[in-house]
Amino acid sequence: MEKLVIDAQFWQGKKVLITGHTGFKGSWLSLWLQSLGADVLGLSLEPESKPNLYQQAKVEVGMTSIIGNICDLDLVKNSVQQFQPEIIFHLAAQALVRESYNDPVETYQTNVMGTMNVLEAIRECGNVKAAVMVTTDKCYDNKEWLWPYRENDRLGGHDPYSSSKACAEILIDSYRRSFFTGAESTSIASVRAGNVIGGGDWAKDRLIPDIVSAYNMQQILMIRYPSAIRPWQHVLEPLHGYLSLAEKLYEDSHSDYAQAWNFGPLSESVKSVSWIADYFSQRWKAFNWQVDGNEQLHEATILKLDCTKAHEQLAWYPKWTIEQALEKIISWTERFNDNEDMKQVCLQQIEQFMSEKV
Repeated sequence: MEKLVIDAQFWQGKKVLITGHTGFKGSWLSLWLQSLGADVLGLSLEPESKPNLYQQAKVEVGMTSIIGNICDLDLVKNSVQQFQPEIIFHLAAQALVRESYNDPVETYQTNVMGTMNVLEAIRECGNVKAAVMVTTDKCYDNKEWLWPYRENDRLGGHDPYSSSKACAEILIDSYRRSFFTGAESTSIASVRAGNVIGGGDWAKDRLIPDIVSAYNMQQILMIRYPSAIRPWQHVLEPLHGYLSLAEKLYEDSHSDYAQAWNFGPLSESVKSVSWIADYFSQRWKAFNWQVDGNEQLHEATILKLDCTKAHEQLAWYPKWTIEQALEKIISWTERFNDNEDMKQVCLQQIEQFMSEKV
């Protein structure tokens, strides 16, 4: 099977709705779709961090933006009805593990009820042909074992964030079986990506943003879990999968692709937190880190994804190694510090990614 290649002609003029377009991942996806010529509408809260990629890369230029909460059912329904999207990418979420301990109610409301609102809007619209619903690799019932999780492994979650995403997966599957079974129904897939990294992420309590912040402020970074192992991947890797999957869902009305999919790195890119921190300390001599010896909230120690299904059935494979991904982040950060046009920097990295072979 040939490797997946995004069909730029397919996206030209397509009406695409993105929830969570002001976030890190949503901003990169919005820019990518703009570059492909899609007609993009975003629905999201204001960006949480300052600075943020949405503003720094002028993401709102070239798309329509609605600032609002996906927990507002009427807003979601009205936005979908008025825009009549052909494709929806649902990314809006409360996406931080530690924040879910601080505010579990908001986490469940956003990640579960917000997802249901999007599904309800799709159900009433009738024009949506394909929907890609983004959850997380943390939706699995983590047994702290060495082998990677497959799409049919048990769902669950220790912390409220992981649990809420497992709930969202069950909800998506229920709606798919209950309301989207006909030949002309919307084809809906859920996607579970590994730890996404890239330039322009300023979210709190994430390793790469914390490293960049410590470097820029010339401070020693205190790391909570240096031995934790994660499936690191550049943000463009799973987005490539989402875009390609959406094409498949759109083109196949009896879609065999309307199911759950893992998008993660190859095994050689699954590294410990300390390995990532050491890489940056070698490249940026001014950056140093230490272990935070204070008692910490529970977070998974080891997490890997089995992406065999995406490899074999979608022909999706990662393009960049972990080293290449980190170099893209270093380049992006240095160019940001040099006050370059960050929209152009992002678009250049997208173009580089699209032009490279697997």
